[in-house]
Amino acid sequence: MQGLAGDGGLFMPEHFPHFDKKFINALGKKNFEEIALEVSKQYISDISEKDLKKIVKEAFNFKVPLVQISDNLFILELWHGPTLAFKDFGARFMARLMNYYLKREKKDLNIIVATSGDTGSAVARGFYGLSNIKVFVLYPSGRVTPLQEKQMATLGKNIVAIEVGGNFDDCQKLAKQALSDPELRRKLNLSSANSINFGRLLPQSFYYFYGAAQYCQLTNQPINQLTFTVPSGNFGNLTAGLIAKQMGLPVKQFIAATNVNDAIPKYLKSGKYVSRVSRKTISNAMDVGNPSNFARMLEIYGHSYKKMAKDINGVAISDKETRETIKNLYHETGYVADPHTAIGIAAVKQSNVSQPVIVLSTAHPAKFREVVEPIIGKKVALPRQLKAVLRKKKKSVLIENNFEDLKKIVLEENSQ
Repeated sequence: MQGLAGDGGLFMPEHFPHFDKKFINALGKKNFEEIALEVSKQYISDISEKDLKKIVKEAFNFKVPLVQISDNLFILELWHGPTLAFKDFGARFMARLMNYYLKREKKDLNIIVATSGDTGSAVARGFYGLSNIKVFVLYPSGRVTPLQEKQMATLGKNIVAIEVGGNFDDCQKLAKQALSDPELRRKLNLSSANSINFGRLLPQSFYYFYGAAQYCQLTNQPINQLTFTVPSGNFGNLTAGLIAKQMGLPVKQFIAATNVNDAIPKYLKSGKYVSRVSRKTISNAMDVGNPSNFARMLEIYGHSYKKMAKDINGVAISDKETRETIKNLYHETGYVADPHTAIGIAAVKQSNVSQPVIVLSTAHPAKFREVVEPIIGKKVALPRQLKAVLRKKKKSVLIENNFEDLKKIVLEENSQ
């Protein structure tokens, strides 16, 4: 519920529960809800199974298909939720979990979240209309797509959209300042819905198990040789995969696919980590220069560069390579990928992987039609929920990259 620890650090479990081989071998017979319930039960002991099952059912009321592109290439589509992005998994589960606890304890909560694109819309939609939770979404001005902005800045009610004059790293820094500010912590009940909150990572681990389950169903093959390729920005999605591996999912390798914001691929090659100012790309949700979850990755591997590099291969993809991948994939297979998914596919090709690979597809291509349409030479059909949001009026507050301005807004919203 706190999101960030009082000293500004990240929460981690004291130890990871571990599934036995019987559970892993039976994955191919389980659906998503069954897997989500079993994984979440390992961490959540103070909610009855009946109530937890209800939370899972309400949170994941959409499909999670695995699409086979070629003999060894599979795409796990994580964008069939209400905001058409993988962030719906974490946001919807965590919103319902928090709401359950708050109602039980008769408390209110303020969520402060920074976004480089899809997190904001997923969190805003996931928490929208909950009477005891107010959400402040910080996003970089001019650095999200028009659709992404409309999805998070048109809701109103308990959602306050704050447009920041700066980049995502600036937004993330402001959010962390707010969460650890003594005055705000004294006056308000605060939490985060970024992947700095472990409550966001836990549900993202569910679909690694389910991707493996579907692979078994499609191919009648065991899962012990699977590689997962993960388009990565703040590295929450990859960390969720590492959690699944810690819990017993037999993943052979992870490919951490980034754009030119490549601090972690460089670390995996050299053992030296250098954070950088984020650079703007066509895969904007991954424009992160100093990923928060790198600290968790280090913790999982006991700060051993060699152990981490053995499990994870880091690959950085340029905008030019991203465009080429979108174009080639469409002309060769008819599949339309958004820029982030394309980075995952390009990373597979650069890695020369021989074993089966599941690429996590993070967003519907229509959310990035300004990029995708000129490349494939045709219109990308807009899903119903995106058409509806485009007609709505933007309701956001513009601030400079200044913590006092953010603090003032948070306090004023809570005095009404």
